[in-house]
Amino acid sequence: MQKLILISGTIFGALGVALGAFGAHALKKTLEASGRLDTFETAVKYQFYHALTLLLLGLLMFHLKHHYFQYAGLSFIFGIVVFSGSLYVLCLSGITKFGMITPIGGLLLIAGWVLLMLGLIKSM
Repeated sequence: MQKLILISGTIFGALGVALGAFGAHALKKTLEASGRLDTFETAVKYQFYHALTLLLLGLLMFHLKHHYFQYAGLSFIFGIVVFSGSLYVLCLSGITKFGMITPIGGLLLIAGWVLLMLGLIKSM
């Protein structure tokens, strides 16, 4: 599980940089015209913050052991996919219904932080 968390962090980090650059250059006019540039930037920011969090969590797991860390990692992974993914699809397709699942991703990200905290409390 630790390997999955670390590799996911690197993949989401690389995709965050690539999508951020793509949005800032190739898609900028389209996103501005649709009024979705801020939404796209939010998706990239949250993806990148949580990619770094996955890397730190994976490194933390070398020193502290608790099953809450595994659950936190999965929550972050699924949270990124649902939160940022739904915003990307919303921005690129214009289908606003995708915005209805974004809060589920946000709840998964929050759950990841709570599980990380619980893991820290239990393992120290």
